[in-house]
Amino acid sequence: MMQFKIVADSSCDFKTLERVPFEAAPLKIITGDKEYVDDERLDVADMVATLLTYNGRSSTSCPNVGDWLAAFGDAQYVLCVTITATLSGSYNAAMQAKAHYEEMYPNRKVYVLNSLSAGAELGLILHKMEELVLAGLSFEEICKEIEAYHSRTGLLFVLESMKNLANNGRVSPLVAKMAGLLGIRVVGRASDKGDLEQLHKARGEKKALEVTVESMKELGLTDGKVYIAHCMNETAALGLKALLNKELPKVEVTIYPTGGLCSFYAEKGGLMIGFEKG
Repeated sequence: MMQFKIVADSSCDFKTLERVPFEAAPLKIITGDKEYVDDERLDVADMVATLLTYNGRSSTSCPNVGDWLAAFGDAQYVLCVTITATLSGSYNAAMQAKAHYEEMYPNRKVYVLNSLSAGAELGLILHKMEELVLAGLSFEEICKEIEAYHSRTGLLFVLESMKNLANNGRVSPLVAKMAGLLGIRVVGRASDKGDLEQLHKARGEKKALEVTVESMKELGLTDGKVYIAHCMNETAALGLKALLNKELPKVEVTIYPTGGLCSFYAEKGGLMIGFEKG
C-alpha cells in the first residue's frame, strides 16, 4: 500500500506528476452527437475543431462516486482537489467517495479541497501538494498548509469565444455573441465563491494580455509561480509570459496546453492563468 496519493478531476489539465503517485478522474463533455472522455486518449484538437461548428446544446458530466473511489486506489492518505462546486458536482461526488473510503478503511484518511476554480489554479495546488509530501510533512500538516496556500492563489481567464459556455447554459447567448464580435476578448476571474466573474472587455489580443497583467498585479501577483494553460494558442501564452517577465521579472512562468474539459470552456484561443498572490 502506498502512503500518499494525489488525486484530482481532469479539470486540472495534468495526467501525471513526476514524483508522487497521481491519478486524474476524467470528466466528460457531452453533445447530441458524441461523448468525449477527458483522459489521456482524448484528441483535444479534434474535439475543439468539432465543437467550433456544433450549434446544439452541450453539457459536462463529472466523475461519479465509483470513479473517485477507483482513483483513490490503495493509499493510506489521499489528497484530492476538484473543480469549483459551482460549475460541477465533482466536489460533492468526491466528498461522498471520501465518506465511503474512510468507512471501508477506518485507518485511512482522505482530504478533499473544493478549488473554487479550474485549470491552472488546480495545477498550482497539485504541485504544492507534491512538494509538501516530498518534504515529509504529516497528513494533517499538509492539509493545513494547502488551505493556507489556496488562500494565496487565483485564476484569470482570457476568452475569444463563449459559445460553449452559452451552449452549456453558463452564460447568456447574448453575452456570448457580444464576446465574439469585433475582436472582443473577455478577461475574467474565478471569484471567491467559485463563480466565473467578468472583469474587463478588451479589443484585440494585445490589449487583452495587457489588461490581464494589470489585473494580476491588482489581485496581488508580485513574484512566485504563474501557470498559463492555453487552448491552441501558444503565441498568446508566450506573449503573456513576455509581458510578465518585463513587468515582474521575479515571476516564474510555466506554459502548457489545456486538457479536454478546460479546452471546452476556454475554447480555441483561450487562456487560463493560475498565479500565486503576494
